[in-house]
Amino acid sequence: MCERQPTMKDIARELGISVATVSRALKNNPAIREEIREKVQEYAASINFYPNEIAASLRSSKVSTPKYIGVIVPEIAHYYFSTIISGIESEASKRGYCIIVAQSDERYEREVEICERFHKNRVQGIIVSQALDTKEYGHFQKLLDSRIPLVFYDRISTGVSTSRVVVDDYQGAYSAVEHLINCGCRRIAIYRTETKIEITKNRFNGYRDALLKHGLPTDNSLDIVCDNRLDAEEITPEILSQENHPDGFFAINDDTAVGILYSAKRMGFRVPDDIQVCGFSNGLRAISCEPMLTTMEQRGKRVGREAADIVINHIEGKIPEGKTDKRIVKTRLIVRGTTKHI
Repeated sequence: MCERQPTMKDIARELGISVATVSRALKNNPAIREEIREKVQEYAASINFYPNEIAASLRSSKVSTPKYIGVIVPEIAHYYFSTIISGIESEASKRGYCIIVAQSDERYEREVEICERFHKNRVQGIIVSQALDTKEYGHFQKLLDSRIPLVFYDRISTGVSTSRVVVDDYQGAYSAVEHLINCGCRRIAIYRTETKIEITKNRFNGYRDALLKHGLPTDNSLDIVCDNRLDAEEITPEILSQENHPDGFFAINDDTAVGILYSAKRMGFRVPDDIQVCGFSNGLRAISCEPMLTTMEQRGKRVGREAADIVINHIEGKIPEGKTDKRIVKTRLIVRGTTKHI
């Protein structure tokens, strides 16, 4: 079982005062002498104690305290992350837990703030996909040091050792590029984020290895840092204007793939006769374009259910302290109109 967190009773016992005095001192109640308030607050900070604001609110309303899991997403509006939230909520609810969802907006500072708030509110566990610009991991380590179970999904942190759920990004990318090759493509470009992100490294390696297996050369000019539709619509016309332009595109997400698709069509290329495109996600955008997008399905709901299952197993002691659970969710190729049917 996870080691319990300190309580006001522990502080009261240590300092030889009443729990009521501790409570008032933590709230800066002027009825408590200043030296007592300072003593209580200093000791509370030294043991990483924070008042449980959620529980206090529920106690005052005479409602029994539910069990909470904190969930951090980079972007709630993103289809993939919204399906993950759905999976987490489904599994958590089934096992008697509520979830609190917060959005980092891809910002490290916001992520740190959310972790601090979850810590203060004494959530039983936290499920997180780290922000793109996160390069320091002290806020995650602090949670682990406080015995709060932490599970990563999608974007994992290499700076701390925790349980995690990831999509098989390497095999997914490999399968996508191999499909393009089997459909006749011989010069395939990849649109991706910077390789500092683990999922990008894995997808790039899958792309490269598929080319190598089929005897196709790698070409740095086909390795393009671009991960959104607007940039794809700006970059793609220049690439397709080259004499030796790509005949296939693998994009790291569906949004980028749709940008490639529309750029090619505006330039007069026929899809999939002249140009073939494969994305990664299988979100709503994949079926909202013409032709509909061939893509790798990430199975977000499954990722969410697995993440919730792991964090609850940590909370309930089914995973021994110090042990981690690492799971991989398989992707699936969905063939539609932007690639040839073979």
